[in-house]
Amino acid sequence: RKMRIATLAVATLNQWAMDFEGNLKRTKESIRVAKKKGAHYRLGPELEIPGYSCEDHFLEQDTFQHCWECLADILADNELHGILIDLGMPVLHNTVRYNARIFVLDGQVVLVRPKMVLADDGNYRENRFFVGWERSRGLEEYVLPSVVRAVNGQKKCPIGFAALQLNDTVLASEVCEELFVSNSPSIELCLDGVEIIANGSGSHHALRKLNSRIDLIRGISSKCGAVYMYANHRGCDGNRLYFDGCSMIALNDRFLTQSKQFGMTDVEVAVATVNLDEVRSFRTFTTSLNMAAAKSKRIPRVEVDLNIVDETVHHPELTKPIQPFLHDPMEEIARGPACWLWDYLRRCGMRGFFIPLSGGADSSSVTAIVGSMCQMIVKEVENGNEQVSCSSLLRLEWMDAN
Repeated sequence: RKMRIATLAVATLNQWAMDFEGNLKRTKESIRVAKKKGAHYRLGPELEIPGYSCEDHFLEQDTFQHCWECLADILADNELHGILIDLGMPVLHNTVRYNARIFVLDGQVVLVRPKMVLADDGNYRENRFFVGWERSRGLEEYVLPSVVRAVNGQKKCPIGFAALQLNDTVLASEVCEELFVSNSPSIELCLDGVEIIANGSGSHHALRKLNSRIDLIRGISSKCGAVYMYANHRGCDGNRLYFDGCSMIALNDRFLTQSKQFGMTDVEVAVATVNLDEVRSFRTFTTSLNMAAAKSKRIPRVEVDLNIVDETVHHPELTKPIQPFLHDPMEEIARGPACWLWDYLRRCGMRGFFIPLSGGADSSSVTAIVGSMCQMIVKEVENGNEQVSCSSLLRLEWMDAN
């Protein structure tokens, strides 16, 4: 019997709040890269279409309209067909605002999956903008806007907490904060046979926070057996926070791929080729897991006519496990603020920073951070990063001209 081999992709995107044109361009580029790398499923970050930090713009009708216009553009692009696309954007259902995942396949909206647990502590204020979906509501019909109907003629799609029943596996979402709570949906999903769990996240950098993410993902995948995919934003998208990327894919208790934590590339797609039979072997071997699964609640299924397993591969080259990379705390302090300053510089259209040196701790610290930023930029240019090279060249040309 052939192994069930699947290639999966997680996208790390440097999006700008309310930059619909630029965000759409980066989202589409990540889908094309995922297809080029042989992936049949691509996962993107939370709220990637409008950007995570739109704040009170989430209270405006135009924000929802522009998101659907961007999605319609994706639906109409034949180059983006042939891959299951999982992206994040806000939706309005029965006049209620939801933070949602949108599953798209071959120009059709397959499922709208609203976020159930909202982040509302520390720097997060999601309850100001959205309402958490009540899982007891099950699946409902979502009426698609006219801009979508004009592209594909589709009038409705399901909305709610559900899993996608593909031809050869079962896939479902866990959205950002849902990973961090005590009753995370991933446990329930695993017990009901979901083999691939995808988490589109908007998680900002805090010292040693990556350690917590890795521990949580390893805990779930090692306890229940699963492919766990995690996609995060990168950069400063308009406010005080810096999103530190580090998208990952794990299989059972092993990590297979990890994108950079403090990268300067706007689009980074990491892929992993996995053997889904390893998930089934893990679960069937564990008696206690079988007993819990037999008593678990049933998760609604949405049938999707897609083979995510590549049956044409006879001698697959599976992705080998890696040790997750963790920066030293001092490196985090130097690199996180430096990357934030680089994005701030680009977004404001400034050509550089002017630092008045007083000799105190504040100006000295800022100078050290700017120095760290410059070192990172030079290294990216030396490594052939054309995007960083172009941004740097524009600023140098302006300085020479003035």
